[in-house]
Parts: sequence; C-alpha cells; structure tokens
Amino acid sequence: MNTFIIGIAGKVGSLLARELIARGDDVSGLVRKPEQRRALAELGADDRLGDLTALSADELAELIGPADALVFTAGAGGAGKEATTAIDGDGVVKAIEAARLAGVPRFVLVSVFPEAWRERNLGDDFDHYIAVKKTADIALTTSGLDWVILRPAALTDAPGQDTVALGPAETHGEIPRADVARTLAHLLHEPRISRQILELTTGSTPIPDAVRANVRTR
Repeated sequence: MNTFIIGIAGKVGSLLARELIARGDDVSGLVRKPEQRRALAELGADDRLGDLTALSADELAELIGPADALVFTAGAGGAGKEATTAIDGDGVVKAIEAARLAGVPRFVLVSVFPEAWRERNLGDDFDHYIAVKKTADIALTTSGLDWVILRPAALTDAPGQDTVALGPAETHGEIPRADVARTLAHLLHEPRISRQILELTTGSTPIPDAVRANVRTR
C-alpha cells in the first residue's frame, strides 16, 4: 500500500508512518519545515515540502502524487481560532479536493469526540475547535470518497497497550498515541471498513480484533 500522510511530522503521524513502514508499505507525507526531513528519512518515509495553508488543491495534489490512501492527522494544536480554521477545517477541505485530483480513493481523517472535555468549559477557542472539526467531518462524509473518520479520545504519550475500545459510539476517556497509530494502520489495511465514523478509547480488545469487529457484513 502507498499512503500519503498530512501531519506526518506530528506525533500520531510519525508513529503511523513507522507502523506502516514496518508492514512493508510505501509512505510519504507533507512537511512544512526542511529540518523535519531528516527524521522522515530515518524512518524510511519520503517527504514532500509544503505549507498546507499556502498550497492550492492542485499544488497539493501534485505533491501527493499516486497513492492508495491519504491520512489527515494534522492539527493546529491550540494555536488559535485562525490556525484551527486554516488547518483543521479548510485544510481538510483542500485535502479532499487534492485527493480527488490525484485520484486517491481512500481518505482517513483523525477527528475528535464531539463531547470531548465539554465538562471542563475550556472557552471559545475550544468551542471553535469542536465546531470546525465537525464541519470537516461533514465535508468528508459528503465527498464521495471511500472515507473513514476516527475519533480518538484525549491523546497521551503513555506506552501503547495494544488493546482498545473501538466502535460507532464510545465513552470519551484517554488513549495513547501509539494505540491510535496502530489502529489507523489496521483500518487502512481493512478495506471492508468504509464510510464509517468510529470512536476510539482505551479498552480490553486487541486492536486487530477491535478493527475486525467493525467490519460491516452487509
């Protein structure tokens, strides 16, 4: 499989690249800073240098090139409303159009639980973030592509447990980034999971079994 990752220099993106390369897949991704290239080369991934917010859909499609799947894991990371809109919102819409132009059929989007941390009253910026993520989800579900949306719980840097809870609706909690990346790798390699929104959190089911349990039989 040939996979292009937008957000490959981030924590989940780089972990996913490592997982896919270990499977023998070809992996490339978009990086914004030249200094990020060395880490990708050490992983065995190819880089494409460009700023998601500045590229046109046509330019992004050229950078993507031929691929079997596109994974969008990029995010503004709390940099404010303008950056959230540009990356988490407009960036997804641009990537959808670029996937169409490049002939990439499968699009996997890392999103967020709609109710994430609502009890914490984190303010207008976080409310804006949740609204933008929902708008991006809608854009993908209406795109006509072979899409999957994964909504992980709050991300941690704890060691992966290789067991999760995965389904259309789960309770928001926490999940190690390593387990998110491993779940993404399994989802990419399970073509029978298509046009589904899945929520992911810590649990007791081995990741391969959790993914298989969400395959639609009809």
